[in-house]
Amino acid sequence: MAESNFVDYVKIFCRSGRGGPGSAHLHRDRISARGGPDGGDGGRGGHVLVRGNAQYWTLIHLKYERHVFAGDGGSGGRSLSTGASGADQMIEVPLGTVLRDAETGAFLMEVTRDGETHVLMPGGRGGLGNNHFKTPTRQTPRFAQPGEPGREGWIILELKTLADVGLVGFPNAGKSTLLSVVSAAKPEIADYPFTTLVPQLGIVSCRDSRSFVMADIPGIIEGASDGRGLGLRFLRHIERNSILLFLVPADSPDICEAYRVLLSELEAYNPELLDKQRILGISKCDLLDKELMKELKESQMPDVPLAYFSSVSGLGIESLKDVLWNMLNRS
Repeated sequence: MAESNFVDYVKIFCRSGRGGPGSAHLHRDRISARGGPDGGDGGRGGHVLVRGNAQYWTLIHLKYERHVFAGDGGSGGRSLSTGASGADQMIEVPLGTVLRDAETGAFLMEVTRDGETHVLMPGGRGGLGNNHFKTPTRQTPRFAQPGEPGREGWIILELKTLADVGLVGFPNAGKSTLLSVVSAAKPEIADYPFTTLVPQLGIVSCRDSRSFVMADIPGIIEGASDGRGLGLRFLRHIERNSILLFLVPADSPDICEAYRVLLSELEAYNPELLDKQRILGISKCDLLDKELMKELKESQMPDVPLAYFSSVSGLGIESLKDVLWNMLNRS
């Protein structure tokens, strides 16, 4: 997933089509010089639609298409002919996209399934032709309804990565290394903070040809919920994961405190994240000898399932995958 091509936030201007005006035509032919009303209705304006597409993984295709305009409805015609409907405009989005009103911030919809379609902005209704307004005392109305205007406004689209397991940890906690070991993903790995600048997805293979999706989320620092570091920009990607795998290196000064800080940042951002299944992974266990490993396991650890592993040596990797699979399929 090339970082330069990953776009998870766009703001676009949308406008649905105006409904076509109704016709005020009066019937004329060789026999009738003054026939009754036969004006048709105007066509409806085009809708602005949103559809989920599993083949998309970024919003980059909308970054350079900032205006989406649907077509206007056609005018009604003679002989009760209805005007043509305006052309709809379809916005294809990756799964996990949330749409909000840019002015009010109000939630509009979210798209989570392939082919799922919503009407973002309905087109205006076409106006009624003069045939609808004839009465016994007004047999030749010479007026018709204009079409309704369409809707318009700025819309914010946010992509929240869909994954079964999300990796949560401080920068340089070994999240990218773990993802590269358990899947075919090739995230950038280096010994400086914030190597990962965009979420990375990988498919993790388990026993008996089973698999699940793991997401490497950019590192969290204390104060991320207030916008520090990469802050709110990537915390939203954690919302769509079924399980949160907290990663804390075995050589951390205080594993319990590191876990507490990560948990408090998620709670400050969205308290509902605490309702998700959690597991604490102690990474870089290859740095410990047997005595230190035993001492670590006997120490006072948080009341959460624990997993000890090393991405470099492979220690505990298979056990970790088994634990995650069992948690995902827990009834």
